[in-house]
Amino acid sequence: MQFPYSWLKTQANPDLSADKLEHLLTMAGLEVEEIDTAAPAFSGVVVAEVKSVEKHPDADRLNVTQVDAGTGELVQIVCGAPNVKPGIKVPCSLPGAVLQGNFKIKPTKMRGVPSNGMLCSTNELGLPDDGVDGLHILPEDAPVGANIREYLDLDDTLFTLKITPNRADCLSVKGIAREVSALTQCAFRPVEIQTAFIGSEKKQAVRIDAPADCGRFISRVIENVNAKAATPDWMKQRLERSGIRSISALVDIGNYVMLEIGQPMHVFDADKLSGSLIVRRAQNGETLACLNEKTVTLADNTLVVADEKGALSLAGLMGGEASAVSDDTQNIVLEAAWFAPEIIAGKSRQYGFGSDSSFRFERGVDYRLQADAIERATELVLQICGGAAGEMVEAQGKLPEAKQVELRLGRLKTVLGVEIPAEQVEIILQHLGLQPEKTEEGFRVTSPSFRFDIEIEADLIEEIGRVYGYENIPDDYTSGRLKMLALPETKRPRFAVYNEMAARGYREVVSYAFVDEQWEQDFAANTNPIRLQNPLAAQYAVMRSTLIGGLVEVLQNNLNRKQNRVRVFEIARVFSKDSADQFVQNERIGGLWYGSVLPEQWGEKTRNVDFYDMKADVESLLKNKEVSFVKTEHPALHPGRAANIVSDGKVVGFVGELHPKWLQKYDLPQAPLVFEIDMDTVLGREKTRYQSVSKFQAARRDLAFVMPEAVTHDDLLNALKAAANKLVQEISVFDVYRGTGVPEGMKSVAVKIILQDMENTLTDEVIEPLVAKMIKAAAEKDAQLRA
Repeated sequence: MQFPYSWLKTQANPDLSADKLEHLLTMAGLEVEEIDTAAPAFSGVVVAEVKSVEKHPDADRLNVTQVDAGTGELVQIVCGAPNVKPGIKVPCSLPGAVLQGNFKIKPTKMRGVPSNGMLCSTNELGLPDDGVDGLHILPEDAPVGANIREYLDLDDTLFTLKITPNRADCLSVKGIAREVSALTQCAFRPVEIQTAFIGSEKKQAVRIDAPADCGRFISRVIENVNAKAATPDWMKQRLERSGIRSISALVDIGNYVMLEIGQPMHVFDADKLSGSLIVRRAQNGETLACLNEKTVTLADNTLVVADEKGALSLAGLMGGEASAVSDDTQNIVLEAAWFAPEIIAGKSRQYGFGSDSSFRFERGVDYRLQADAIERATELVLQICGGAAGEMVEAQGKLPEAKQVELRLGRLKTVLGVEIPAEQVEIILQHLGLQPEKTEEGFRVTSPSFRFDIEIEADLIEEIGRVYGYENIPDDYTSGRLKMLALPETKRPRFAVYNEMAARGYREVVSYAFVDEQWEQDFAANTNPIRLQNPLAAQYAVMRSTLIGGLVEVLQNNLNRKQNRVRVFEIARVFSKDSADQFVQNERIGGLWYGSVLPEQWGEKTRNVDFYDMKADVESLLKNKEVSFVKTEHPALHPGRAANIVSDGKVVGFVGELHPKWLQKYDLPQAPLVFEIDMDTVLGREKTRYQSVSKFQAARRDLAFVMPEAVTHDDLLNALKAAANKLVQEISVFDVYRGTGVPEGMKSVAVKIILQDMENTLTDEVIEPLVAKMIKAAAEKDAQLRA
């Protein structure tokens, strides 16, 4: 909402500078986004009257003028404006004047003729374009010699407010004046609404066919208007300083009334209407050519104003071209209505355009303002365009009901922490237009028609607090002992996970929790995802059940920017349904590794990341847990390069290479490795167990087993571990060989076994029987000791 301070002062005139008013409004919840002056800084420009005009002797497009600038003698100025002529009054910058951009005016010669100043256009003064090619023509009664900044009030301050959705009452000068009056206790002087003289018997019938959507609809015919009448300068100035371009007198009057008192209006050409004006729902497929030169196809969730032939305008949003006023208009119909906010909300997005009217209607307009708006507009039309007004015709639907709200002074003190006298509370409520009635515990307020947000006691307490001034509520310091609770020994600090991932070269990313439905089908085989009722966009229609889609999207964005080595992770929630169709959300950590293992360098050969690189990262992340990796199939992963992560007999995640078919679909040159793990598992850890260090040397035995390809190394290690005893400290694979000396379809797996006793030095008599037992256990898994 933008408005000039000078306009506000006509309804509430606080004794405050613009800066102080800015602070006051912001602290009261009406945030001031910007304040500016009506024109850029310049000085030395005065009102001057052109006395004579002669052609320049050496230039066809220049004229030599003599002007009266109030200095006591005529000033000669060379001017090239095409509209210069004797008798007009224009802005004139004399020598010494400084225009915008620090441009200084000095006496000069133009083609040999002395020129002692410059006659100015709106552009040279930094004013809004008036559509005139040449000088800015001032009114005939402009006083010669007057400072142009004072005459045109160019030092006026323009306020731009960021109005919250619940304060639609402040989307007008009247509403803001009411607020300023309450905040400063200055007089509130709203515009006096004059009842129009009825000079015509013509009426426009109206009807409401959607009473739940339209509570009130009023029309008035005004005959014999002069549609070509010029909009007065004072009205054009207020509109322009409020951010609205002047179009024509009839259109400007509707916009002016909307800004002045807050009621959007529409003006129809009466001779283009057929029968009654009807408020109804649109028919599916019905079309309308709008004033913005767009033709829209309407849906049945849209409210329209129509006549007997068809739709004339999108109710509360945009008028139609077929019934618009023009310079040839002779008779008009003024229309003002109250539309339910919920029927207007969302239509701007649905049809791809909005308006100042829809901005107000979808937030809620005062449902008792329509007749006042018609009377105010009638007064201005008769004053500017002439004509004869007929009687108002009104139709009513369902209007909101006023709510009664109780305010307890004791509760007010408890919530705000300060005692405000009852007399002051009553004055505040009165200035806000809430009409308080005294009760035993405080006051009873009936919510006014312009305040949809006054529903409960807390709303009234908020009003009292902001008008009283949050700065006037004293600070109350609390004291207490804060004790940091120790993290359980079985719980890992969250920051340690972030540090671990960063130390291994991963960068954290944050992606949307709502994703493309296709991602869910591709990466999770989820054909029944949790759908959003009102998605931001079509590609964000469902909630994610896996983090892979977001990580792949990050990879695509990096590849598009020529980043060929990517390691990213994300810790976030995923969403699913349980067996009872209830929503479940779990926190998971997901990671993606793409490209080479190491950055390009001279010391190491380039090698692309593989399954075991990613598996090593997962093992490092879960180093405080006993986990195993079990071959699996996953919709997102390569069928031969994927494993479930198992802890305590439960699958807690997966790791593997992205499936080849997704590489082609998502345009990935090579396969990334991904993992995803429950955060509860990552954050959990085994309780620390302490044991002494053996004083005796460890023994090592290396065994090589030849076994079928189908036998996994986990099968081998599990067999060896089952046959081991407490002397065996470690069993691990250190080599895998296929080739000469090993039969086809077989592989050689070399295992190291570390043995150590805490009390004695190990001897061959102790070691060999144990190793033989382990070899026998391996043989039962078709793993024969290699000769």
